[in-house]
Amino acid sequence: MDDARSSEKLADALRRRIDCPVDASVRRRVEYSADASNYRVRPALVVFPHGADDVAATVHFARENGLSVTARGAGTSVAGNAIGPGIVLDFSRHMNAVRAVDVEARTAIVQPGLVLSELQRRLRPHGLRFGPDPSTQDRCTLGGMIGNNACGPHALAWGRTSDTVRELRVVDGTGERRTLGAGLAAVPGLAEFTTTNLAVLRTELGRFDRQASGYGLEHLLPERGSSVAKAFAGSEGTCGLLLEAEVALTPVPVATVLTVLGYPDIASAADDIAAVTGCAPIAVEGIDAGLVDVVRAHRGTVPELPRGRGWLFVETAGASPAEALAGAQRLCAVSHADDHRIVTDPGATAALWRIRADGAGLAGRTPDGNPAWPGWEDAAVPPENLGAYLREFATLTAEYGVGGLLYGHIGDGCIHVRLDFPITDAPRRFRTFLFDAAELVVRHSGSLSGEHGDGRARSELLEVMYSPAARTAFAGFKSLFDPYDILNPGVLVAPHPVDADLRVAGLVPVPSRGFALSTDFGDLSTAVHRCVGIGKCRADTRGAGGFMCPSYLATADEKDTTRARARVLQEVVRGELDWRAPAVEESLDLCLSCKACASDCPAGVDMATYKSEALYRRYRRRLRPLDHYVLGRLPRWLALAQRFPRLANAITARPHLRRAGMRVAGIDPRRAAPRLAAKSFRRQSDGENRTSESSGTEVMLWIDTFTDTFDPENAAAATSLIEQLGYRVRIPGRRVCCGLTWISTGQLDGARTRLRATVDALDTHVAAGGLIVGLEPSCTATLRADLPELLPEDPRAKRVAASVRTLAEFLLEHPGWQPPRRPRDTVIVQPHCHQHAVGGFDAERRILAAMGVTVTELAGCCGLAGNFGMQRGHYDISVAIAENALLPALRNAPPNAVFLADGFSCRTQADQLAHTPGVHLARYLLDCPSGPAAG
Repeated sequence: MDDARSSEKLADALRRRIDCPVDASVRRRVEYSADASNYRVRPALVVFPHGADDVAATVHFARENGLSVTARGAGTSVAGNAIGPGIVLDFSRHMNAVRAVDVEARTAIVQPGLVLSELQRRLRPHGLRFGPDPSTQDRCTLGGMIGNNACGPHALAWGRTSDTVRELRVVDGTGERRTLGAGLAAVPGLAEFTTTNLAVLRTELGRFDRQASGYGLEHLLPERGSSVAKAFAGSEGTCGLLLEAEVALTPVPVATVLTVLGYPDIASAADDIAAVTGCAPIAVEGIDAGLVDVVRAHRGTVPELPRGRGWLFVETAGASPAEALAGAQRLCAVSHADDHRIVTDPGATAALWRIRADGAGLAGRTPDGNPAWPGWEDAAVPPENLGAYLREFATLTAEYGVGGLLYGHIGDGCIHVRLDFPITDAPRRFRTFLFDAAELVVRHSGSLSGEHGDGRARSELLEVMYSPAARTAFAGFKSLFDPYDILNPGVLVAPHPVDADLRVAGLVPVPSRGFALSTDFGDLSTAVHRCVGIGKCRADTRGAGGFMCPSYLATADEKDTTRARARVLQEVVRGELDWRAPAVEESLDLCLSCKACASDCPAGVDMATYKSEALYRRYRRRLRPLDHYVLGRLPRWLALAQRFPRLANAITARPHLRRAGMRVAGIDPRRAAPRLAAKSFRRQSDGENRTSESSGTEVMLWIDTFTDTFDPENAAAATSLIEQLGYRVRIPGRRVCCGLTWISTGQLDGARTRLRATVDALDTHVAAGGLIVGLEPSCTATLRADLPELLPEDPRAKRVAASVRTLAEFLLEHPGWQPPRRPRDTVIVQPHCHQHAVGGFDAERRILAAMGVTVTELAGCCGLAGNFGMQRGHYDISVAIAENALLPALRNAPPNAVFLADGFSCRTQADQLAHTPGVHLARYLLDCPSGPAAG
């Protein structure tokens, strides 16, 4: 049922029964049409339950109306287990609490929507943790982990999720609430079912730890504890909807040590598993050289690795650092590795593990840039068979002409890989490969899935792995819980074909009209399909320096994730939505164009670029919102206002005039107007004739509009710093612009016009080997990243982009330069989002460290983000985003702290919301102004 009116009628009927949100909008249904798999199924309704009553009532409603019900947490399922055509229940929004922690018993009671990292945070003060830890732990939910029987690196020591479950409260497919624990009595008929199927359960199930495919019915056996709760784990939402779970916890090790072992290749590393696991490690992860190469290309560098082309990352634990180290030394003595590295420093350890974490996301692209897909990303074999399996798997992929990056839980025999299947134009070839791969893994006594579940990706393949008797037992087990087959139908039992509902099958290229999209072959469809749904944009990564995704962090609404916006744009390039559809406008409205996703998203999704392209297509040769003409062309109006700064300031100082003008212009009247400088830097410096007495090399100082008209003292300070190094400072001979405000409002023809003028003004200087030093991070990032994308046909554009430096980068290129020491200073520093995404903040970090200051570095957007926070309708969300990091830091800063921010938006936001003046790095280096960092 995909008709919008029918969905809305159903939603109205369901709203009369439950009090929680029910959404039937086209946009919402598109957002929930995919998870992290290859599949796309648009639901009829999305429900956000508050509690058990809502869940039970929804199931009864679904039965009465012939609808399916699918449970969803973070939507990070790689196998397609979190999508369905009926009702999708999102448990992450409201049912996400830790109900209780019993430290003495080492148990916790949790709701299904609780994010794993939040549980770990709550447990840390007690010296406890939840054992399984998948790579998505900063956004995956406990309900999803129970549904998939998730594992992670430490399952080797602490088991799978099924090993932790003690008791589960669920709603089954009839709407009945049941409590599942040890014993079979909670489900009528289950004891008889188990007796009837003893032979199948004992011979085909539970053969090795990572046999995740099918139902875990071995747990029903008396010799296995007769636990229906454990058998429910891994049922992928086909038997019941989780309301609450009691899970076992494990103590956090006192000390751990990481050892990296190097081998000729990953298959050789797998051959050594018996020796490695004989040393009782708590984790054994493997990565292939191809994955390391991709991470190195993405990051520019990776930490030092031992000699080899395949590596094992082995973690040993102990009651003391010495004991953990001794375990690592024993490991090196008994392994057959060609080389090794023992790491005890926590920072170095985290950097090495990050190769594995980053690689998991980057595996979505092959080294030559082609999309790589899941589908066969999770196979497992008994560890003793893994080396042989990998060699035969390499032969199979070569025969099909597909490739990918290998990594995984080698100690458990589980391998992850995404392959560049030709799904778009040859889905039947994808199907044939999956069946051949299934035959291969079965020959090695393995499992189709090792932890992700079967879902839509592998359920049809169960016929290759299991006998008809086993599959009949699976159907019988499900029928005890869900006799009407409304819970996630087509998964595990009566499966959908593996090549049905493929998200990218049949897609045609959509040539970009605005940006070159050079890394996506100029194809907008390929670009927006970079998003495969892994959902890192739902995670709070600020603790690790991440900036994505500021609007989601403020609203906790899936709508405001990068992923949801990509899903909507994917529907557009499919032809299912028009560029001018309300769903597109709603989806992109709260995107700040901060570009954080371009660097923080492992798949490289650049939503700021896609939003600009979308606005360009929506409004090209059409009337635009008034704020596009005002804010989108702001440099033009500021140049005019700068001729009469006193008059302009006098007008904006009168509240009634300012508010009236802002309302007309589409700007939120609660915003103040920044004051223009009495004299711009360009007027002070007399244009191109501005030189120093130095006869040194010439440096071009890029004078952006905001520095010129609002903060010319920053340019003066930068000039002094550069001249102190013996250079002559020059500025462009005429007023030129990077075009950022045109870009962020989708006025790409105007942006190109300005960028051509910029290239004309800078090329002679650049061609002579000169450098360009920028002061405003957003403008510097635009010249580096957007200029070549908007003028791809002009070879000068790349030369100019390569010549751009931030002030900090320029200063550090001079080994003899040293910043002033200020060891008594406390600095609150706000990196700019665009700088974070393009170029990074490392140079500034190094300068502040050399100054000896005490630094609090903020992570996340300030919330103003250029025109975004000024636009009518965005003020409240702008303030909420500022509350993520900026405002609390300023409120808690000591009285004499300095607020350091190179971005004009960042300084403006702090000034308007916290009455805190900000200082640019140039001024801080030259002459640190005094004053409190908190108003």
